[in-house]
Amino acid sequence: MVNSLIGALESGLLYALMALGVYITFRILDFPDLTVDGSFTTGGAIAAVMITKGADPLTATLLACCGGILAGIVTGLLHTKGRINGLLSGILMMIALHSINMRILGKPNVALLGEKTIFSSISPLWLMPFVVLAIKLLLDLFFKTDIGLALRATGDNKRMIRSFGAHTDSTIILGLSLSNGLVALSGALIAQQSQFADISSGIGMIVIGLASVIIGEAILGARTVFFATLAAVIGSIVYRMVVALALRIDWFEQTDLKLITAVIVIVALVLPSMRRASKQRTLGRRRSREIVETTGENAGFGGGR
Repeated sequence: MVNSLIGALESGLLYALMALGVYITFRILDFPDLTVDGSFTTGGAIAAVMITKGADPLTATLLACCGGILAGIVTGLLHTKGRINGLLSGILMMIALHSINMRILGKPNVALLGEKTIFSSISPLWLMPFVVLAIKLLLDLFFKTDIGLALRATGDNKRMIRSFGAHTDSTIILGLSLSNGLVALSGALIAQQSQFADISSGIGMIVIGLASVIIGEAILGARTVFFATLAAVIGSIVYRMVVALALRIDWFEQTDLKLITAVIVIVALVLPSMRRASKQRTLGRRRSREIVETTGENAGFGGGR
């Protein structure tokens, strides 16, 4: 049990970067970006191939991040300059990346067994908390700058931010590139941690990212950017721990992972709605009682006179 939870914590920290990327598109930009499923694999593919070719692991990881940034830029250009629907832009880029990733890998998967990686000399459990914290704080600072505020305002109200002279096309492209850069970085680190990169590793990543963001917001809320980014990180860790515990149940199998993910997302979405509905019903009953009591008192006072 303890080993499972430690492994879940390790995986949660590795996937936290991907969750932060998904937070940027879905919460900040309000953009349904499905490029994530492709850019995650792109990051792992670039890192794995470069490492097997003898490149420095850190350089390979940074270039993998650049590959994700490029994918995000293309998605942004399709949407802003090509005037293609945001959802369709992400789908088209995701499909294109499948072939591109196969070209990069040269085969369905590339093994990193025996190769020097970032985690050859240090465990992810010791390195990733510092990496995740540093990136989280940098994002917090970025969103307080003029460009960051313009990015947040673009997601809230495009027409309003345009009226102030901001170029929303640029902010959308910036947000998508930043998001997919973080997703690709996560993919590169996970490929090094798991010792292989696979063409199908990115399937369903968008759902996992959404699950992490939704779970985190259900736990911490999203009152400020600081708490929102922290919620994405906490949500990623909690999600992995819930999955690890679920897989320990005898009648769950490893192939049920996607089903477990779907159930977790449904529960995380439904519970807050149920809480709000319950509070509204309670307030409604309380107000009804107050109205009845007030009406009764007035009727009694009028009858006495």
